[in-house]
Amino acid sequence: MKKLTFIIAVLCSSILLAQPENPLVVSSDDVDNQIQWVDSIYNSMSLEERIGQLYMVDVFSQASKATTDKIKEYIRDYHIGGVIFSKGGPHRQAILNNEYQELSKIPLLIGMDAEWGLAMRLDSTFAYPWNMTLGAVQDDKLIEQVGARIGEHNKRLGVHINFAPSVDINNNPRNPIIGNRSFGEIPEVVTQKARAFARGMESVGTLSSLKHFPGHGNTDQDSHLALPTITGTREALDSIELYPYRHLLQENVTSSVMTSHLNVPALESNSTPASLSKRIITDLLKNTYGFQGLIFTDALNMKGATKGLKKGEADLKAFLAGSDILLIPESLPESQALMLQACQNGTITEERLAHSVKKILLAKYKVGLQNYQPVKRESLYEDLNTLTDTLLYQKVMEEAITIVKNKADALPFTGLESKKFAYVSFGDDSGTAFLEGLQKYAQITPIKANSLPDYQQELGNYTDVIIGLHKKSQTPWQSYKFSATELTMLKEIAKQNKVHLVVFTNPYSLLEVDVNNIESITVAYQNSILTQEVAPQILFGALPAKGKLPVRAGTNIPAGHGIETKSLKRLGYTLPERVGVNGKTLLKIDSIVKYGLKEEMMPGAQVLIARGGKVIYNKSFGKHRYNQDKKVENEDVYDLASLTKILATLPMVMELVDKGEVDLETRLDSMLPEYKGTDKGNIKLIDLLTHFNRLQAWIPFYRATLDSKTQQPDAKYYQKVYSDKFSIPVADNLYMRTDYRDSIYKRIRESDLRPKQSYRYSDLPFYLLQKYLEDYYGDSLDNLVSDHFYKKMGANKTGYLPLHKFSKDLIPPTENDNYFRQQEIHGFVHDQGAAMMGGVAGHAGLFSNANDIAKIMQMFIWEGTYGDTQFIDPMTFQLFNTCYYCDKDVRRGIGFDKPQLGDVGPTCGCVSMTSFGHSGFTGTFAWADPEEDIVYVFLSNRTYPDAENSKLIRTNLRSNIQAVIYEAIEDSFVN
Repeated sequence: MKKLTFIIAVLCSSILLAQPENPLVVSSDDVDNQIQWVDSIYNSMSLEERIGQLYMVDVFSQASKATTDKIKEYIRDYHIGGVIFSKGGPHRQAILNNEYQELSKIPLLIGMDAEWGLAMRLDSTFAYPWNMTLGAVQDDKLIEQVGARIGEHNKRLGVHINFAPSVDINNNPRNPIIGNRSFGEIPEVVTQKARAFARGMESVGTLSSLKHFPGHGNTDQDSHLALPTITGTREALDSIELYPYRHLLQENVTSSVMTSHLNVPALESNSTPASLSKRIITDLLKNTYGFQGLIFTDALNMKGATKGLKKGEADLKAFLAGSDILLIPESLPESQALMLQACQNGTITEERLAHSVKKILLAKYKVGLQNYQPVKRESLYEDLNTLTDTLLYQKVMEEAITIVKNKADALPFTGLESKKFAYVSFGDDSGTAFLEGLQKYAQITPIKANSLPDYQQELGNYTDVIIGLHKKSQTPWQSYKFSATELTMLKEIAKQNKVHLVVFTNPYSLLEVDVNNIESITVAYQNSILTQEVAPQILFGALPAKGKLPVRAGTNIPAGHGIETKSLKRLGYTLPERVGVNGKTLLKIDSIVKYGLKEEMMPGAQVLIARGGKVIYNKSFGKHRYNQDKKVENEDVYDLASLTKILATLPMVMELVDKGEVDLETRLDSMLPEYKGTDKGNIKLIDLLTHFNRLQAWIPFYRATLDSKTQQPDAKYYQKVYSDKFSIPVADNLYMRTDYRDSIYKRIRESDLRPKQSYRYSDLPFYLLQKYLEDYYGDSLDNLVSDHFYKKMGANKTGYLPLHKFSKDLIPPTENDNYFRQQEIHGFVHDQGAAMMGGVAGHAGLFSNANDIAKIMQMFIWEGTYGDTQFIDPMTFQLFNTCYYCDKDVRRGIGFDKPQLGDVGPTCGCVSMTSFGHSGFTGTFAWADPEEDIVYVFLSNRTYPDAENSKLIRTNLRSNIQAVIYEAIEDSFVN
């Protein structure tokens, strides 16, 4: 016995030296206490109790009370040393755990198979990516973090040992039981990932276990049902299956090893399962590799272990072969009877029994069972499903997704203006989140047809077809393959269209695919919502592709292959905490907006916040109209009113400054020759765009077109039916005279100037700039800004004349007009002057949603760059984002509004002076702050049903939201 005590002391010291950072290892000062505790417990036990310590029985927390109570019988009568929990729920398991521990004389060692988290066995718990997915990640720090978080979840639920990670080399694609549970087929990669994963778990106080020794990957049989054979020479096994064990066990990265039920002729000649083989367990694992930690059998109720043996015989054989803990015996009473008999007749010596029992007690001490505390049930669900976990999952998927084919650098997508995308969904699971993510970047049309000919016909008008294979991924054993019909359709569609295939499942799904005609192939590994949200960001270049295939996926797609791509400057989508913003604080915005709805400041609204080029908040509230069912959605498009100035006219003017066609000193009469010799000809561009001039603030053009008696649209100017003479639509069934636009420009030209130059906000400069731009290019402003900017940016929800593009169901109405058009304004521009310009004006008329506006505002923050295009020179942007007349108390930049110089202004007063933006009459607001890299967009139809409703403005609701954004900032962020 003294010899055994000495061995334990040496073991503690050696592990301590190998892993000084591991909290599972007690300090050198505590070694004596540890040995004393182990010896005292051991010496107090009867032979039956010592034998009982060798057993870990299984229980399903979802099972009946009669079944779960059976474990109590095992604790009382057979003195079991541990329990392995399986399927059920966390609260039920916590209750059972506490009951079992309370009943047990010696605290139980609790284990679980939680390879990708507790969700492998339990509902209502967090599921991390499978090992196959982790195998694609190149940053091992992330793998270690995943191991640590899974370890913390186990520990929180009272679980001491997680039977993970699997270090099986999955070099057989037909393996029915390992597959996604493996880090891959490259031994070095598997070793590297397993090392990180195990270290992560052990660092937080949860024991890890390398499995399934000596390697379960190279077989197409399931050891639950039969005894699989692992072929190959000893040299081959050393270089593949045994490679991870040889390296990791030397490094002492794990507390235990689990053996497997395998026939390995190169290691054991008589077909004895590895789990029952002394040559494999004692001679190889313990003696050759020098492993001194706990050795578990795999479940001893599996056919791979029990075939041909009486109940309990496999258990005895496993113990005699060198295992310490007998996991899930087929029959505990019969097994213990055989073990007791073997101890009594000397087959099992006292020293052999003590060797294993004391190792088990040592493990219990290491996990703190000498000071056992019951599992606390309060906040259990919240602790097992945290924001930290979601953030880490997202990071992992960003690093894992792998591009394996990229013909002619098809990815990330560029030249959006020349592409027309369709989306086709294959598989047995939903791809809705993927489609929604794609549609944030471009116009993506989902196509669903009944047959291949129908698909071919439907897809004939599209340049690019994105095909997603969406397979259910609740467990790693579900089918990952394309159906025969899908394989045929994929092949034929790829002959006709440029196909971009994204498989949200195992890479092996590509083994049967004819990849020759496919333009690009991306492996996303799993079909979770978060994965579907990340994949579009990689396809469109908001994120780079970094992953490497952990297994081969075809003749020309080897393991280790992965095409890296660079990120383009496009908006991404993430959680606030990823960019240093407190998401809980942002929830105050929900309350502010809901208060605004309750007080009828507006029927509905969209709010978007981005930081560092990442959208972190994008929500819609309320309805299109008061007291109706049509809810506001993120895809709805609002009348932007004066946001048109900075989102349409201003970029076009900046572009001409880049070309050298105009500068800030350019006079109006040089842009519009008809102003030569007029009192307005010498107005400079800088003065037009800063509203520092003598122009009138507003001209109510529409009033001159109303009948003086009825105040209805005068028949001289309007008709209800379209004709060549009356061709300008100002509302439903109301068309203005075609030639009246000239009258608008004439009235501006002939209008009186104010007495002196001063600041006066006015729409008139933007009428003039629109005319200049249209004359210069010979095209309408709506076509110009769309071709020059929106199409290239993928701002497909942005433009004039929304009814030409969208259903009315996507457009909230703006007003019940009882003074001009005498009808509900729905799908037509609210601004009267812009309506009289045919819905296309320099100062108003643009419609969009918050997501598209954020793209344009982010382009400004990025000083003219978005995606693959430099739209505006950085120097030009800086020229326009400057306050030139601040000394005259004029806060405006060139076209942009700027923060207030005093107490009154458009912002919360908490933004930087380099920030810029604009507000709109209909209840819209867009603001960007380069110093904090923040974009804030607020859209509403506060003018519905009555434009006199100024509650939104009077309560400063929009700037109150902005104040919350800045309150939520926790860390500086450099994009």
